[in-house]
Amino acid sequence: MTRGSAPTNPFQYGALALDQAFTDREAEIAELSADVRNGQDVVVFAPRRYGKSSLIWRVVQRLVKRGVLVGQIDLMSTPTREKFAERLAKTIHDEMASRLFKAKERLAVFSGLRVTPTITVNPDDGSISFSFDARAARADIDATLEELFALPGRIGADRGRRAALVFDEFQEVVEIDPGLPKLMRSAFQEQPEVAHVYLGSKRHMMERIFNDANEPFWRSAKQMELGVIDPAAFEPWVLERFEQTGKRLSADALARAFEITRGHPYATQELFYFLWGQTSAGATAGVDQLELALEGTLRSENAHFGLLWDSLAAAQRLVLLALADEQPGHPLTSDFQRRHSLPTTPTVQTALGALVRAELITRRGRGEYTIAEPFLAEWLRRR
Repeated sequence: MTRGSAPTNPFQYGALALDQAFTDREAEIAELSADVRNGQDVVVFAPRRYGKSSLIWRVVQRLVKRGVLVGQIDLMSTPTREKFAERLAKTIHDEMASRLFKAKERLAVFSGLRVTPTITVNPDDGSISFSFDARAARADIDATLEELFALPGRIGADRGRRAALVFDEFQEVVEIDPGLPKLMRSAFQEQPEVAHVYLGSKRHMMERIFNDANEPFWRSAKQMELGVIDPAAFEPWVLERFEQTGKRLSADALARAFEITRGHPYATQELFYFLWGQTSAGATAGVDQLELALEGTLRSENAHFGLLWDSLAAAQRLVLLALADEQPGHPLTSDFQRRHSLPTTPTVQTALGALVRAELITRRGRGEYTIAEPFLAEWLRRR
């Protein structure tokens, strides 16, 4: 905030939580940074909206400062093998080779590929893009991908640097091509000098890729679970954001807010974004302002939750409503089913499985379930 200017909202949601908007996760940052420097492959399990992309952004920042070459690829944007090769080549060029070589030397890195890419230079900003002929034989594209997978290690070794590749939404690798995991695993197991970090938001798919003995990536990476942020670590950060911008927050409002969000990273940022906006300069936000902020939050989520609700089967809706009323809950017990007028146990089991796969609910223990997103539970209770 510059002198004389109005303060900007210190809470952010939706986009990456960067710089001052990022909080805690210091233990995870230190652990993941050390793993990458040691060449350790890591898979990060985290539901949607838990801040894994913000976490890896901070880790990459730290690693780059220490001379590690890091390339990041979002598999949501690579629907085919050819597109995957294009994005991988651009990542290697922009985020690795560009830090070490001059322009002509960077492009020479790609001269030995089985399929020669078409390289285009944007006349406006000088950026480079790669394209591979979709008509190329599958074996040639596979060979090209294997060569691209090997390049980070070669580039790093040439200049005495550690290298790492980060794959966001890694579960999409199966959608690109069911045979791609085998190809990648074959290439990566010969690269002990390169760390590979796999991020995924669809837990059931990620667990199948890394925990199924029949899958190529079985037991190939250290597993890190990204949970909610402990409110005890989150609360001082929230109070500081209010104080630094000329506002205050009552203890009751702070406690009630974390009763609602339970330390869920996205939900906490979103609720306090609205609460900060409801609070006048120099004033103290209390429980009344928090209720208004919650109403604003639910309005902003209404379209999203409405679409989710419309996509659910009747039994799934009944289970969600029951969990919104009583969570954590045990939907497979006869007492719970009777209290909430749920259908038969087999029907409830089917509904639970579908809701878990959709990441709308999470299983916390033996037969214990809870709704994943705090505001979905609140939205359901108010319907």
